[in-house]
Amino acid sequence: MSRTDESVPSIDHPLLEPDFLERRLYQLQLAGTAANDHTLVCLPTGLGKTTVSLLVTARRLEEIGGTALMLAPTKPLVQQHAEFYREALQLPDEEIVVFTGDVSPDDRAETWAEATIVMATPQVIENDLVGSRISLADVTHLTVDECHRATGDYAYNYIAERYHADADQPLVTGMSASPGGDEEAILEVCANLGIQDVEVMTEEDADVSEFTHETDLEWERIDLPEAVLEIRDALNEVVTDRLEKLKELGIAASTQPDQSQKDLNKMRAELQRLIDNDQSEGFEGMSIHAEVMKLRQAVTLVETQSVEALNRYFERQRNQARSSGASKASQRLVSDPRVREAMRRAEDFDELHPKYRKTRMLLAETLGLEDGERVIVFTESRDTAEALTDFLSESFDAKRFVGQGDREGSDGMTQTEQQDVLNDFRAGEFEVLVSTSVAEEGLDVPEVDLVLFYEPVPTAIRSIQRKGRTGRQSDGRVVVLMAEDTRDEAYFWISRRREKEMESELRELKGMADDIEHELDDSQQALTDFDDETGAKVNDDAADPDAVGDFSSGSEGDRSQPGLQDFGPQKSNTSDDDTGEPPSADGDETDDAVETHEPSAEGETVEIVADQREMDATIARDLSKREEIEIRLETLEVGDYVLSDRVVVERKSVADFVDSLLDGDRSLFEQVATMARHYSRPLVIVEGDGLYEQRDVHPNAIRGALSSLAVDFDASLLQTAGEAETTELLAVIAGREQSTADREVSVHGEKGAKTLAEQQEYVVSAIAEIGPVTARSLLEEFGTVEAVMIASESELQDADGVGSVTAERMREVIGSEYTG
Repeated sequence: MSRTDESVPSIDHPLLEPDFLERRLYQLQLAGTAANDHTLVCLPTGLGKTTVSLLVTARRLEEIGGTALMLAPTKPLVQQHAEFYREALQLPDEEIVVFTGDVSPDDRAETWAEATIVMATPQVIENDLVGSRISLADVTHLTVDECHRATGDYAYNYIAERYHADADQPLVTGMSASPGGDEEAILEVCANLGIQDVEVMTEEDADVSEFTHETDLEWERIDLPEAVLEIRDALNEVVTDRLEKLKELGIAASTQPDQSQKDLNKMRAELQRLIDNDQSEGFEGMSIHAEVMKLRQAVTLVETQSVEALNRYFERQRNQARSSGASKASQRLVSDPRVREAMRRAEDFDELHPKYRKTRMLLAETLGLEDGERVIVFTESRDTAEALTDFLSESFDAKRFVGQGDREGSDGMTQTEQQDVLNDFRAGEFEVLVSTSVAEEGLDVPEVDLVLFYEPVPTAIRSIQRKGRTGRQSDGRVVVLMAEDTRDEAYFWISRRREKEMESELRELKGMADDIEHELDDSQQALTDFDDETGAKVNDDAADPDAVGDFSSGSEGDRSQPGLQDFGPQKSNTSDDDTGEPPSADGDETDDAVETHEPSAEGETVEIVADQREMDATIARDLSKREEIEIRLETLEVGDYVLSDRVVVERKSVADFVDSLLDGDRSLFEQVATMARHYSRPLVIVEGDGLYEQRDVHPNAIRGALSSLAVDFDASLLQTAGEAETTELLAVIAGREQSTADREVSVHGEKGAKTLAEQQEYVVSAIAEIGPVTARSLLEEFGTVEAVMIASESELQDADGVGSVTAERMREVIGSEYTG
């Protein structure tokens, strides 16, 4: 935000730069409410939600001190907020810091202690909290931008829970132009963030309306050419055929190819139920269902995107079908004659897609005839964004703006590249920005003359976000391209209906703070009141002897072996309140209660090292909430969790367990062999049910693998029902190892230096990353490392498990000149 004109009243505050912020009554009103309670601020895009948060932060820092933390979902948005705060506040720039994945964990831990304001992506803060690198105790204001994301397992929820539990004087401000599709969704966001008040301003409010402008919404109907419709119809014919098979299995009620996603989800749920009941129809039907979903994606691309996008999708499907361990669904898809004919027609299509033609015409009209300066084109598909940018660049100065992740056939953009593109767009260096959803949320994209939806989006939130890119400083125009009689039309009307419902809900919610607070009572209690003083979750299955480990059983009468009561902590004379253990029904302790192990010494802490990549699961997060457990996050070379200098754990879902036996560059045996070389007690936890029902693998093959792991690799094998039970099991093992056995944690294990054979295997296994199994085969064939190194490509193939591809890759690594 630029400085105000001298004639425009500005906001005065000891921490604010003079004459920087324009005095807007609605912003002051929202900030006043948000400074006094945990508040959700709903304000149309472009009207200064960030300014509201800034005002609350300035007030808290002035009155209380401490640290302010602002979360935003993307790196460009975090950087944008940091730049704005540095311009607006009279603080040294180095006190307003940015935390993203580009900053090393050690640097973040050091910087946190010195920072006054931290701008961060939620995943980084989540990792730092789980890894005990930072503390939220001194954070006096938490801002959650684009807070409508606070659903499910999104990192916002964990951070908010920790903040309310750990902070001395917490205050949360959630910000969004579109917090949810209905009252239930909005209340869920409030509950997850611990918010107790909702403040809504709409464009109808008098204080707001003077700062908004009219945005015209138009929709352009597009007629698809006959050649495109023929490709679509050929694909839909195959969809109908597959749905007929599902109907024969009693799964599908209709064979119409344009069924709703809701109906398809119901089919999948029914198939999963059959699989859970070990019925063969479930496995057969699930494979057919997967094929239907792939075909539906192809239909969506040819209907709503372009033939070029469809060709890229088909190429990925062909590559998947040729890959090792390809699913039957992928193989059937590319081998069906009708699909192959659709592929041929798509490759032969050389016309200009009508959406391309209409896009070019609208841009020429806006930028040429109407002397416009900037246009944003939004599309759902990265393939389309890249192909469309290439096409538009022939007539306009256009650049793409996509996410950071690389995908097959598509390179992402680095944070620096994203920032450079936005800066150039703001400066008028080019006129057309072709963007995927990454530019929808909150980014300070400059005022544009036209927002073009290459296709409608079926959610109210995203529609509102996209339209907010125009109509900020002057009247704006929004155009939606809709292909006739396709899903485009359905998505458009769904979005329109949901958007109106959201606007209606917001109007109803406005001024209803008392009612909302009453409705949120139960949720707030769930957020702040833990099951016990340590924050440990209550698990009804924890005391079930059959719940953990169904690979072996013991004799009830054999008391030479320890019984369940021997694994609990020693009885303490302290009260229930002191131990954190739940009282019995009559309020007295019971002598025969089965308890899980916890450190008995006061203040004793158990450390668990978790692999960074395990953050996809909830285990590390749940463990980090317990006062007696400290989590350390590292990128582990061996295993997923280290519980002591002798115990390392590899965690697999039942599906991953079977997949790792059949697929991938590193088999489970190689992983366990590596674990066993470093730790004397390697442990494999298999998580979930249906171990003998995966991928049509014969049960004896699974039993053979389990036997080999236990006998040949000396690995312990345990099975749990899910993540919650795995969490309890890890806590118990770590507690026993460190508290009872007095062992230390070491990510390098307890084993000494490698034997000569192990060193030789290590050297050979590193060649082209072939792994230890192939390395042993090569050493057995050639006798020495030197002989392996000088062997020819054909000679290398004499070793078991070495094919032409592996041999060629090895010779390339061994024989190529080092270039540095």
